[in-house]
Amino acid sequence: MTFQSFSPIQVSGTPMQVAFHRTEMAVILSLYGRMVAAGEWRDYGISCLRDVAVFSIFRRTAENPLYRIEKRPKLRAKQGQYAVIGIDGQVLKRGHDLKPVLRVLERKLIRAVE
Repeated sequence: MTFQSFSPIQVSGTPMQVAFHRTEMAVILSLYGRMVAAGEWRDYGISCLRDVAVFSIFRRTAENPLYRIEKRPKLRAKQGQYAVIGIDGQVLKRGHDLKPVLRVLERKLIRAVE
């Protein structure tokens, strides 16, 4: 019996798919956990494609995502590789660093106490 290890082939130095790094996922899941505890979000999905990695946030499983957190490495030198996109497709925030980009979603946690 022979075993072959599979590793994605890189073409001209670019990987076959884009993915979130462990440190990026820690920041995203920290925010996600706080929003779940607050009762705002209930489900998520992760897509790793050739040009983009997407973390989709849902209120319910069968809906369209409320927000999408996208990582597009090709935009690193221009507008920034991270973006938060709303349900209507509008870019809410874009930037080079993930934490400041996610602050637009943290504002949803702040509520007036009556």
